[in-house]
Formats: sequence, structure tokens, C-alpha cells
Amino acid sequence: MSNRRIRRAARILLLDEHDRLLLIRFAPADRRPFWCGVGGECDPGEDFANAAVRELFEETGLVVETCGPEVACRADDYLTLEGEPITSDERFFRIRTTSFTPDTSGHTEIERELIKEFRWFTRAELANWHEPVFPANLLELLDLEAEA
Repeated sequence: MSNRRIRRAARILLLDEHDRLLLIRFAPADRRPFWCGVGGECDPGEDFANAAVRELFEETGLVVETCGPEVACRADDYLTLEGEPITSDERFFRIRTTSFTPDTSGHTEIERELIKEFRWFTRAELANWHEPVFPANLLELLDLEAEA
């Protein structure tokens, strides 16, 4: 059994006025392209909610004061885009906005290299998409209510 680092991350379920979800297409050289929502690793000492607000701004340019309700958490073992084996500790936050074109000027070097597209998805499109979408239960997460 290997010793994996725990990677704490905030994930955003960013929905527009048409109930469409914003996803990002990643195309790493060593694996099949895939889609996932906005979000990323918490900085040292940063809580999940603050990480969600920061990641949303860094990845899309959208400024929000609060991150919205936490609707889910999950853990999984996988390889990061940098190839590090980790165990994730992910918290999902729902944020509503009006549709917009993301501003990528805050992207890191690896994001500029790997992010190929942003797209607003309807639930029907997500259910039948031809490329992998992560997490696999994303449609179920959209239906979860925030915990009281």
C-alpha cells in the first residue's frame, strides 16, 4: 500500500441562468481528454470555501464574495495532471451566475498548457457526452441540496 498525500480541493458547480453547468476540457498528453468543473487545491491553511472563491476567480475571472452552499464531499485516489498519486478530499459548492465567457488571464502555466476549452452544458448534454466527465456522478451532485 502506497502513502498518498491528501489533496484538499474545492470544486464549484457553476450554474448559469439556464441551469447549464460550466465545465473545462483538459487535454493532457499522457491520457484521454476529459471535462471537469472549476476548482482546485486549497492553499496551505486555506479553508474549502475560501479556496472555492479564489479558484473561481483564477480559473474564470468571476468575482464572488461567497462560494454558495457546500452540497457534497467526496474522496478518491487518482493521478494529478502533474502525475502525482493522491487521495483527494473534495468539497463541492453550488454557485449561480449569469452565463459569461471565462477570462483565462489568471491561469497558471500548466492550466494554459492543458485547458483547451470552456463550455456550458445542459443536463441532457452531460448525460450523453462523448468524452469522460469527472466526477462520474456529476449529474447526481447537481441534484443534491445543501446541508442545513
